[in-house]
Amino acid sequence: MTSVLTLVGNPQRDSRTRAVAEAVAAELSARSGAPISDTIELADLADELFRHPSDAVDAARDRVLSADVLIVASPTYKATYTGLLKAFLDRFDTGALHRITAVPLLTLGGPAHSLAVETALRPLLVELGASVPTRGIAFPASEVDRRAEIIGAWAEAEWPRLRHAFGG
Repeated sequence: MTSVLTLVGNPQRDSRTRAVAEAVAAELSARSGAPISDTIELADLADELFRHPSDAVDAARDRVLSADVLIVASPTYKATYTGLLKAFLDRFDTGALHRITAVPLLTLGGPAHSLAVETALRPLLVELGASVPTRGIAFPASEVDRRAEIIGAWAEAEWPRLRHAFGG
């Protein structure tokens, strides 16, 4: 059965980015019936990311590689994703995510960075081989309390492009 995994690259635990990303996972699960795997919070691995080898980072990497649908979420830092997320994704070879459908998500402090999800995060995921069939989600962090409504509208528009990842 198709599984949904959320990867959060926020250096702060239990962030608004995580809340939004998990709302995306819940919406996709509700539409597809797919189970949601426990979120990978990279803040938990920050001390390990530059240690080679690292059993904890390798385990997270293996979980990503076993996902079918991967939500990749980060706050916007300097008009792109966090270094924490980049350091983790650098552990994957080009093309390693070839069997994974990815949903890129950036939380934004303001509208000036709304294209960063398409111009920075999407290309990284494509370089790693993921299929990225939908628009990325540029989510205003100030709207986190409206996440169900906003994510619901996004999913309604994008579901026809995501349905295939769930066997539909």
